[in-house]
Amino acid sequence: MRRFNTAGPCRPDLHYMVPALSRLPEASRLVAQDAYFVVHAPPQTGKTTALRALATELTASGQYTALHFSGEVGEAAGDDYRAADRSVLQEIRDRAEVALPEELRPPAWPEPAAENALRRALSAWARASPRPLVLFFDEIDALRGPSLISVLRQLRAGFGDRPEVFPASVVLCGLRDVRDYRVASGGGPDRLGSASPFNVKVKSLRLGDFTADEVDDLYQQHTDETGQAFTEDALARAFELTGGQPWLVNALAREIVEEIAVPPIETIALDHVEQAKERLVLARATHLDSLAATLAQPRVRRVLEPVLAGTVVNLDAYDDDLSYVRDLGLIAPTNPVRIANPIYQEVIARVLTDGVEAVVLADPRAFVLPDGRFDLATMLDEFARFWVENGEILASGRRYPEAACQLVLMGFLQRVVNGGGYVEREYGIGRGRIDLLIRWAHTAADGRREVQREALELKVRRERETDPLPRGLLQLDGYLERLGLDRGTLVIFDTRPDAAPIAERTAITTVTSPAGRPVTLLRA
Repeated sequence: MRRFNTAGPCRPDLHYMVPALSRLPEASRLVAQDAYFVVHAPPQTGKTTALRALATELTASGQYTALHFSGEVGEAAGDDYRAADRSVLQEIRDRAEVALPEELRPPAWPEPAAENALRRALSAWARASPRPLVLFFDEIDALRGPSLISVLRQLRAGFGDRPEVFPASVVLCGLRDVRDYRVASGGGPDRLGSASPFNVKVKSLRLGDFTADEVDDLYQQHTDETGQAFTEDALARAFELTGGQPWLVNALAREIVEEIAVPPIETIALDHVEQAKERLVLARATHLDSLAATLAQPRVRRVLEPVLAGTVVNLDAYDDDLSYVRDLGLIAPTNPVRIANPIYQEVIARVLTDGVEAVVLADPRAFVLPDGRFDLATMLDEFARFWVENGEILASGRRYPEAACQLVLMGFLQRVVNGGGYVEREYGIGRGRIDLLIRWAHTAADGRREVQREALELKVRRERETDPLPRGLLQLDGYLERLGLDRGTLVIFDTRPDAAPIAERTAITTVTSPAGRPVTLLRA
């Protein structure tokens, strides 16, 4: 029986999968044009699966000798470009032994230690091959500095001799478009030279996330094989939480089917999806952990900090940093600038608030009312005391200082809500606020299962800014209107150097919004 795959390339005999070739519909046409082009996408989106499938199909057609291989083997060579050439050539030979029939495999490489060894070897293979040669060079951006420059320039140098004495089509695949390749992943001070070392590319293709229909089709494969269905609400929520990110789509379903182990006779419902999401976030599996590790990078922080804080960006080098963070998959591929999906929002927030949660001593059970509902009033009182005692120290140590106050509150809230409910976050550049929604499931007096919702808006008053209360109330009205709620909470942190001492300014009052809604106001 097939399963949902979260590790390595997909195989149609082992895994449920979206048809690989449908994800790169333009690629076959470009190959037929003897084009050199680029495929790029964030981590864990199915690049290798799609490229391997295309290489297999092209070879099986009888028209091409097509091979997919990885440049990652050359990473250890560093700046030693000759060693990188040798590593790549050995990888090509090893992959050809597995993927190609004997008559299509490369001949003995000429002078493997010579200058331009890669170009010479590929030329020899193109001459010997009975079909035009098509190469899919995966993980190209694993190469570094002179090694990367050398490979790109050798490919460019042979371009004019295709298809008779050089590969007819070369496809470079990595996290980033070729124009953005740098000496080191994450951006080094030196670019790849003033002239592009690969200016022969025709086009750049970005492998996108799954559509809602593709997610439905993927999950339907499980239903067809096992008889276990997903409710419409579960399917919609799965797409909403993942944004169609392929690894997340598979990981969410795998968590439900294999880890939570919902019995096959039971329909997969919305509650199962929410439970699986929480487990994924808490477990921080390899893919999520690798994304979390990038948060300390200055380039990532320059993009994410204004998103988290809701502030206006510093435009110096911002466009390039934004492109980089988008290529990592942390930011949605289209404007407005926003975190790619709610699961990434959760992971980012929890990584940045780990230190806060660790020092919150409050017992989560103290915030549950006798009828099972969440006691928001008590939580706000307790946080106000916590803020007076610890707020300035905790905020001063945050990696993202512009969002430090909000992160402290989110860390506190996550600690006391975790286990009985969920916290959903909305934030974005220029909004001037962070919106939080607490979802708290409980059993009503008549035995029905209900979900309590509490909305909070977080704002910061910074130096030389006017009081954000009037605008905050207007914004909160809009948020409450969208949620269909008749009351909410506004939290305003004052970070001005001349603000009153924290113990004097921290207070909770009740105000009325312009639309007449009662609002609990916490100034801190």
